[in-house]
Amino acid sequence: MKATVHVMLKTGVLDPQGEAVRHALGALGFDGVNGVRQGKVIELDLADGTSEADVTAMCEKLLANTVIESYRVEMG
Repeated sequence: MKATVHVMLKTGVLDPQGEAVRHALGALGFDGVNGVRQGKVIELDLADGTSEADVTAMCEKLLANTVIESYRVEMG
């Protein structure tokens, strides 16, 4: 079984990496980009019987800094 976790900075948290990407895209001539938010995707290969609640606990304890990041879990 696989799970995919999408982690992003919460709205209102400054994203210096996203801003650097936005600036670089502008320097390359892509002027239509008004904002960039950068996150991470974590793919987990899980043993049978691992529940979404287990993956949520992993996110809460390690995979996401829940003070400044939000996450979304996809099972399947």
